[in-house]
Amino acid sequence: MKIQQLRYILGVANNGFNVSKTAELFFTSQPGVSKQIGMLEDELKVKIFERHGRMLTGITPAGKSILDMAEEIIDKVESIKKVAQGYSDDSIGSLTIATTHCQARYILPETILSFTKKYSGVSFHMELDTPIQICESVSKGMVDLAITSQGMESYDNLIVIPCYSWNRTVVVRSDHPLASSTPLTLEKLSKYPIVTYLKGFTGRQQFDSAFEIEGLTPDIVFTASDTDIIKAYVRMKLGIGIIASLAYDKEVDSDLVAIDVSHLFESTITKIALKRGVTIRNYIYEFIKLFSPHLTDSHITQALNTKSNSEIDEFFSDVDLPHY
Repeated sequence: MKIQQLRYILGVANNGFNVSKTAELFFTSQPGVSKQIGMLEDELKVKIFERHGRMLTGITPAGKSILDMAEEIIDKVESIKKVAQGYSDDSIGSLTIATTHCQARYILPETILSFTKKYSGVSFHMELDTPIQICESVSKGMVDLAITSQGMESYDNLIVIPCYSWNRTVVVRSDHPLASSTPLTLEKLSKYPIVTYLKGFTGRQQFDSAFEIEGLTPDIVFTASDTDIIKAYVRMKLGIGIIASLAYDKEVDSDLVAIDVSHLFESTITKIALKRGVTIRNYIYEFIKLFSPHLTDSHITQALNTKSNSEIDEFFSDVDLPHY
């Protein structure tokens, strides 16, 4: 049994049992189509079409069942071709990433704009979630890439590539006492109510560790995963905001005073992760390069060929990451 034979019997059935017309549609001869149909019937030992002399006039009961299954098979074959085309042709496909609000709002827009312009046939999808769920999604193959600052290290089946480092900024209203008070210390910050990120989000671990090392307890009165919400509550005088430096926009946030406090906290590294062992489409490779233009082809290839994240850490130990 051949796929082409199934195409012929479907063609004949769909064209009023006209073998000549079917042959024209398949760019072959009428005798060739008739011969292949006869060979298929001989192989199956059952007649697919009813006949009057040499003319095909209808479909036998067995033929109806065979044609139904043949249609399903051809549909599957076409689906397989589409999948194969998707992997061989980087002008089409889909890319799904999971990330946090901070990355989506402040870092990713330019990357996504450049990517979608270059790959207009690739549909782009973004899921916003907690770092834990983001890592789970890429680990289980539910998304192609994950971008976040924490939680990836515990997944052995992920390739985790460091992209850039960032630190923190204090944001206050212009009428706040800290607006003209420098330099800032952790002790001074601990005397004011603080609005910052939820535990488990946006480098909160480094934030907590800094105060703990100094034996201080910050007065955290409000937490959120969304930086814009944090800034909104700073504007409402709920407290001073401690946010990622990359999330301060000089134009949008011109009513807030930004104070650099990178000397008080350890830098946090944002990373991109993909599941180890999966097929990497060229456009996914390109997205990684757009997101981290400082990474060379050699950096990415080396990371993809490693067997553990400890190897990646060692390889990238001498790479100077951009800092925000």
